[in-house]
Amino acid sequence: MGLPGLLAENGQIAVDVFAEARQRISLVLLDMTMPAMNGEETLRRLQRIEPGVRVILTSGYDESEAMVRFEGAGLAGFIQKPYTASRLIERVRKIFESGSEPGA
Repeated sequence: MGLPGLLAENGQIAVDVFAEARQRISLVLLDMTMPAMNGEETLRRLQRIEPGVRVILTSGYDESEAMVRFEGAGLAGFIQKPYTASRLIERVRKIFESGSEPGA
């Protein structure tokens, strides 16, 4: 059985979907580079809707470079592309097991 998920093809749609369904969303997997709205702006808008939203940033950029751009942004984690499904599941599991709050 797969995990239920909601998809958005760009940042603006992601914000709209999150605003409508935030009670059902436990975690957001956010790409740093997207059409219509980049990851930084999308993250800010998601946090305006729900300040405690858990977000894992994903990018082809090096983690240290990406984290500098998002320093202090309250991310729950980072996963570098390309990644496997098992690596993503492991990262998500660690976030929920640790009770990671944004910025922790």
